[in-house]
Amino acid sequence: MTSTARAFWLDSPGRGAVHDVELPVRGADEVLVRTLFSGVSRGTETLVFDGRVPENQYAAMRAPFQDGDFPGPVKYGYLNVGEVEEGPRDLVGRTVFCLYPHQTRYVVPAAAVTPVPAAVPAGRAVLAGTVETAVNALWDAAPLVGDRIAVVGGGMIGCSVAALLARFPGVRVQLVDADPGRAEVAEALGVGFARPAEARGDLDLVVHASATEAGLTRSLELLRPEGTVLELSWYGDRRVALPLGEAFHSRRLTLRSSQVGTVSPARGATRSYADRLALALDLLADPALDALVTGESAFAELPDVLPRLAAGDLPALCHRIRYGDDDG
Repeated sequence: MTSTARAFWLDSPGRGAVHDVELPVRGADEVLVRTLFSGVSRGTETLVFDGRVPENQYAAMRAPFQDGDFPGPVKYGYLNVGEVEEGPRDLVGRTVFCLYPHQTRYVVPAAAVTPVPAAVPAGRAVLAGTVETAVNALWDAAPLVGDRIAVVGGGMIGCSVAALLARFPGVRVQLVDADPGRAEVAEALGVGFARPAEARGDLDLVVHASATEAGLTRSLELLRPEGTVLELSWYGDRRVALPLGEAFHSRRLTLRSSQVGTVSPARGATRSYADRLALALDLLADPALDALVTGESAFAELPDVLPRLAAGDLPALCHRIRYGDDDG
């Protein structure tokens, strides 16, 4: 077995390349994984690609198997699906998900990989990290039967949240986005759609995931008195202004954040990180979630694909990267 692999590195903000990397010798409690697919988490990874991680967030934003440091050179990513080639007998030959960057092969502790259920295709399993974020968000939000809810921001995270909310009994959920093209995705997920100016109001809960000041402002406007906005966006180094001097206090609105780095306090005593990820993989048995994969490129194309994603020239929810035997 080769002792080298190929990995995508951000050499400096705005410029990346594929480099040869040396694989460590596999230990008894480790696995060697050959990557089948990885996914580009468009919001976070394009901020990293553009060098927009604030210095005071360098530690918080480290990916589990990141090499290098912000702003670069850095090997970054966390949506990887592969096949175990070497390791414990019960894992060899299994398709697994791992929070690993874009790399053709890698060695990690066996405990760091999660088997993909047989009902979930490997290509869909790259969404596991995103659906895990949605699971954590809904643990934080605690929606109730019959709630009126909007998800503002039809990106990868927002659509994942909307897809899960569509399963709640009696819940009326609407995906809100400035791009009318998201209506097709909303239909595939089984939820309603509206442009921001046309969205329904008087809502119990709004989940905000557009990472824009306008989107967060509109989210507050859509609430009923004493309603809640759950903020999932990460703004990097940007500052956001909000109209908190208007009806925010008189209507007793709540704005709270949710972040996947910690298991929601609502389940922290009874669920581990592994439990949360396993649940996300189980939920991916739903073929409707294929609507979140909106593009695919070969691994060798990543140095050209990421600048296009960062610039918005290549619009995408999850952009999937496929790997082949000729990747090394």
